[in-house]
Amino acid sequence: MDSKAVFSALYEMCEENAMFFSGGPERPTGDAAQRLVDTMVTIQEHARSLEPVLAGFSSIYHHFDFDPHVHANGYRSLVKVVRCCLLHIIQKGRYIASNRRSIFFRMAHSAGEMEAYCSALCQLRALLYLAQRLLHDNSHGNLFFQEESGLSESFLQEYASMHKACFYGRCVGFQFTPAIRPSLQSITIGLVAFGENYKKHQSGIGVAAGSLFTSGKYALDPELRGQEYERITQNLDIHFWKTFWNITETEVLGLVSMTSVQVKVNRALSVSPEPFDLPMVSDPTRMVTICPPAAHIGPAQIQMRLISSELREGQDSEKLLALCRSEGGPISLSLGLKAKKCPPSPWLVVHYHGGGFVAQTSRSHEPYLKSWSQDLGAPLLSVDYSLAPEAPFPRALEECFYVYCWAIKNHNLLGWTGERVCLAGDSAGGNLCITVSMRAVAHGVRLPDGIMAAYPAILLTMYASPSRLLSLMDPLLPLSVLSRCLSAYVEKQVEKVSTLGLVRRDTALLFKDLKQGASNWIHSILESTRASAVRDTISSVAIPPPSSEQNSEGPREFPASFEPLRSEQCAEMKMDSSPIFRNPYMSPLLAPDQMLRGLPPVHIVACALDPMLDDSVMFAKRLRNVEQPVTLCVVDDLPHGFLSLSQLSKETREASNVCLERIREIFTSKDPPLEICSTLKFKLA
Repeated sequence: MDSKAVFSALYEMCEENAMFFSGGPERPTGDAAQRLVDTMVTIQEHARSLEPVLAGFSSIYHHFDFDPHVHANGYRSLVKVVRCCLLHIIQKGRYIASNRRSIFFRMAHSAGEMEAYCSALCQLRALLYLAQRLLHDNSHGNLFFQEESGLSESFLQEYASMHKACFYGRCVGFQFTPAIRPSLQSITIGLVAFGENYKKHQSGIGVAAGSLFTSGKYALDPELRGQEYERITQNLDIHFWKTFWNITETEVLGLVSMTSVQVKVNRALSVSPEPFDLPMVSDPTRMVTICPPAAHIGPAQIQMRLISSELREGQDSEKLLALCRSEGGPISLSLGLKAKKCPPSPWLVVHYHGGGFVAQTSRSHEPYLKSWSQDLGAPLLSVDYSLAPEAPFPRALEECFYVYCWAIKNHNLLGWTGERVCLAGDSAGGNLCITVSMRAVAHGVRLPDGIMAAYPAILLTMYASPSRLLSLMDPLLPLSVLSRCLSAYVEKQVEKVSTLGLVRRDTALLFKDLKQGASNWIHSILESTRASAVRDTISSVAIPPPSSEQNSEGPREFPASFEPLRSEQCAEMKMDSSPIFRNPYMSPLLAPDQMLRGLPPVHIVACALDPMLDDSVMFAKRLRNVEQPVTLCVVDDLPHGFLSLSQLSKETREASNVCLERIREIFTSKDPPLEICSTLKFKLA
């Protein structure tokens, strides 16, 4: 259904229902009937203002695509979400028209449903106006406004005060595929119940148990759930989110892993922090010393997990068994010892998990990692890197790079021949895949054969972009929570404002990394050049001015006749402008060209409705413009973090398989020529 047909159907539905409930002998009486009439009228008002705005975006958003085959960017996503909201309203309105004469018709319930979607449409209208200003004020066809003051600061203030509860109640996850909406509803119910019991119990298990007794009221009252969800996301600190996200680490929810694919080897390893040497790629007779991680907490054991569907030679060696650590339960060791040993695999996946740099471990990601190991017939080594705020940047990067190098040095312990290795990660882990490879280039050691980064966080600044506007409504990535994660990741660095002090006392390690471009790195974190690295690589497109409805006489974001719904209490948002956010090892999108050249092939799997979509699109363009092999695949109708939901629906499993196929391509392809690859956008059923 094209946009004109959508709006035509919406107007017809609203007018017909409004006429029925406002007059005639069959008109129902009561407050609910009048609420329906008022809502239908308001929806029509919003739609009439939205129609020309959507048409304007539809005429230009193709300029921001990665290529003619990959139709994805934040402007497209905003238009799609608005259309999805309109279609939901039409569907619910038609249900009302078909059932309003029935004795079983729940008028108050229907009025509540329409009011919730009307509120959502109002807030989406506000987002489109903000996107219009971004489109007009930005230059060079860039998706990001590359300043933290001005427009980005204005968007942050709008987010802090705009009403968001409507997106967490009856409308939660309306933009995503229907198969996962019940799961998202369960997550929101669980979170608000967890928040009510937070700090009443000492352990995460105690909070989870207490939450079971209070979740019922939030399941029955979606308005209450939305209000409480908004309060929690706006006000609770990073320690709450660490505790909630780490529920998946408990033995209770760890039972989910038992229902996933069974593997012969699943061992938690702990490696001592000792230096070792690797040969240089340019001259194998020369060695590079890989120093153990030392940032913030000093030398400490490095944790990782080895997963293998089959027991392979070396995986039962005394040296490896000496590295095994107990997790408070039986180690998956006896299964392997009794099984027949297979030859070493030519492939190895080194995996970095997501979790906003502050939460989760390899255990949270076990279900899909086990499936990957079985399907690939290869072992996986997942790194349990230290988490912020206790161990902020660059500790995680140091540990991930150390484990990558350790795996190359000790390939015989992992059931791997040492032939091909792929880095794979999601979200924060995708960021680490890229930065570890940048560090390998700087050290001159062997590079991975490729990178698979799923919905990676590639720009950790608070720069505004159209896809980031979706954080107003995303139940898994609210902007207030993202800002807390980013602040935690640099928490101990903020006081160090000098250029040389940004990477802490052991910065000599990073200077060693930067021997192939140190001066460019230093320039990239200086205020005067922070925007040039991206803008120079993007071709200019003609941008139309904002809608005539926009107020151009002052700083007002919205037309004089419109105001979005506001929250009773503003979110606690702060604009952290520490220069470390622009460090290329934290925000690879801002890296100078010299640091991106020489990277292995990068395969990005992004989500069309992810607030971080624009990170992936812009980074793929950067790599293409410096002639680095890159592919971008975009999946529809799924949220950020779909790999962790891969067991819940056919759609998430298919998307997980897309990631798996990208890894397989890295292992099976010949050395790629220096030409740019692109993949067709993946369409979910």
